Amino acid sequence: MPERRLQLVESHGKETVSGNTDVAPLLRIAIATNDMKSLNAHFGGANRFSIWDVTSDDAHFVEALGFHKISDQSGSHLEGEDTITPKVEALADCKLLFILAIGGPAAAKVVNAGIHPVKLPTEESIASIIKRVQDMMKGNPPPWLRKAMGMPSRSMDFLDEDDD
Repeated sequence: MPERRLQLVESHGKETVSGNTDVAPLLRIAIATNDMKSLNAHFGGANRFSIWDVTSDDAHFVEALGFHKISDQSGSHLEGEDTITPKVEALADCKLLFILAIGGPAAAKVVNAGIHPVKLPTEESIASIIKRVQDMMKGNPPPWLRKAMGMPSRSMDFLDEDDD
């Protein structure tokens, strides 16, 4: 469980993406961050996760999850303490997780929770990650994104046709 959970509450009656049933598909994504501005943390070392609901043409901030017990991003972990499970449980509603790095045991727990980890090689702004996801959602998304969006996989029937 995160030590802090900050959620945005819409008080002026504006419908959010998650409440709009006409908009589909919707992806809830998590971004590992230490400053709430950019992807700039490894999974174990992230003291915050910025959670967003994203469609192909809209995005809304959902919440920020804060953690005090984190690793030092060197690959070593606190002896006897499980810092992975609380993070995975807090991210349970997310379909994609953007991180700079993630260790094998953490990646296994994330995947087993139905979350697709996406490692990016360098720091990147949250806005540019959202834009990248939106661009991929339009048209013909890659198979891993189709799966995260709950879309059926494309038919491979064309492979069985004869080209006589």
